[in-house]
Amino acid sequence: MIHKGAIILGVLVGAGIGVLLAPDKGKTTRDRLKKEGKEVKDQITKDFKEVKDDLSKATASGKKKLKEEINNLASKTSYQTEKAITFLEKQLAILKEKNNSFQQAN
Repeated sequence: MIHKGAIILGVLVGAGIGVLLAPDKGKTTRDRLKKEGKEVKDQITKDFKEVKDDLSKATASGKKKLKEEINNLASKTSYQTEKAITFLEKQLAILKEKNNSFQQAN
């Protein structure tokens, strides 16, 4: 995959070499440079817009993924909490039985 910056740099270098080697008159060269400069500017503007759009999509996707991960973590935590509560309830039942046996002995 060719990086857009490399393409733009190639266009600029090509334009510069073309100017140096061109046998045209000054006005013709300036007009051609102005036209090529506008094309490069338009391409850079388009590329920046694409990058901005890509970043916006990535950000939205990242937010969605983060929300999913938080929900998954909350679900797992809730499940583990439920297991801990069940364990503690069993332990309390055992302690309650022991306490009842102590009360009956007295």
